[in-house]
Amino acid sequence: MFNSLISRIILLNVLLLIIGVGTFAMYHLQREQGHLIDVNRQNAELLLNTIERSIFHSMCTGNQANVQAILEKVGSSRELLAVQIFGPQGTILRSARPEELGTAINQRNFDLFQSGNLEGYFETEDGERAITKLLPIMSDGRCVECHGEKGGVIGVLNLDFSLLNMYDQLRTTSETFIVSTLVNLIALTAGIALIMTRLLRRPLRQISKGMAKVEAGDLSVRMPERANDEVGQLMSGFNSMVRNLENAQTELQQYHYQQMERADRLASIGEMAAGLAHEIKNPLAGIGGAIDVLADDYEKDDPRREVMSQIQKQISRLNRTVTDLLYFGKPGEPEFNYVDMNNLLKQTQLFISQHPEAKNINWIEELTRDLPLVWADQKQLQQVLLNLMINGLQAMSGGGVMTVQTEHVELEGRDWVKVDISDTGPGIPQDQLNKIFTPFFTSKTEGTGLGLPICRQLMVRNGGKLSVTSEQGKGACFTLLLPVAENQEAVELKQD
Repeated sequence: MFNSLISRIILLNVLLLIIGVGTFAMYHLQREQGHLIDVNRQNAELLLNTIERSIFHSMCTGNQANVQAILEKVGSSRELLAVQIFGPQGTILRSARPEELGTAINQRNFDLFQSGNLEGYFETEDGERAITKLLPIMSDGRCVECHGEKGGVIGVLNLDFSLLNMYDQLRTTSETFIVSTLVNLIALTAGIALIMTRLLRRPLRQISKGMAKVEAGDLSVRMPERANDEVGQLMSGFNSMVRNLENAQTELQQYHYQQMERADRLASIGEMAAGLAHEIKNPLAGIGGAIDVLADDYEKDDPRREVMSQIQKQISRLNRTVTDLLYFGKPGEPEFNYVDMNNLLKQTQLFISQHPEAKNINWIEELTRDLPLVWADQKQLQQVLLNLMINGLQAMSGGGVMTVQTEHVELEGRDWVKVDISDTGPGIPQDQLNKIFTPFFTSKTEGTGLGLPICRQLMVRNGGKLSVTSEQGKGACFTLLLPVAENQEAVELKQD
């Protein structure tokens, strides 16, 4: 039940109400109790003064019977537990109960008189709470004849006033307050629950069900329009999100269809190119042989021999183009083995350094020691490295620096061997970075546009990745990622 946000909010509100109302109730009851005690104290004091004035005249005239009658009549009240007159020594001189005459006053009341206090609170043996009020009776000129010197205390009027009615009234008030508070709490809780259910729980459940449908793939879900409050804004945001997802899905589907059509066209072009290349390659070989024979018939200084040489160069270029087309259309299956990328890079760099365009190039090698082996086709990887390095040389026709780096990295929870091949050429324009791996795209006058697509194709077939970063005027950097061989035999082979 309390896993629900609405239930927790309702419970929190109820607890806050209970704490607030309970605090107010305690304060109110204490205040009410203090007020009732003050009222009862004032009543007791007023009654005490009234009794004192009533009996004073009778005492002055010596009418003791009248004093006793007054005390018995007043003491008949249920609220008065005791009405007594006791002497300074604690002997009861007059009492509403005649049987108490001549006995000792209650020790509690006598101690109260001895301490100089005229008021005190106590509980009877039955647990009834009461207040004691004392009023010393002083001697004046009219009392000298009976009691001697003027000014002394001739007696103490004692009044024990019951607080039972006050506590009954307080209990009734408390019960009424508690019942009314509980009724109000129940009503407030029901009201809060109803409001929260209508304004929050239903809309949130509606949104939750809508999100479940969206998760299942139904992007036609929409929330009903509401007032412009927080929940309404949340629903509007949900509708906006679903619309954006629907538009994105439509765009992705269109892009997917376009890519599928493009892939089909490329596959058809590849098959056609492979067929054409196969049909063209043999005649080109025959034409090249015939040109060689014809060139041999001319003297070395014959101008026609130079023409034959140019024709032979063009035939060679066409033969390379046809070879690329054939390889792109039907690439060979990789022959996997353990490959040490550091050794392969050194071999490739040694081979490339003999290239005529590598004369003004400075080589920097930053090869990580103890580099793990990779599981790939060494010949295909060397073809990729040759292509990338030759591209770098051609980009630095006026000279520059070619940097080769290797590193062991962890990406996406897997171990990879990373190879960076960077140059200091003019770089690749930003608008061409996403096109250089597209078949037949080239910025060279004599290129086929298949070199980099073939490199990426080979990397993918070997389980790796090929990417490029470039900044205009600062060169380009091609990054190869190849998965590390997981078999322990590869580690042992490398150690051997």
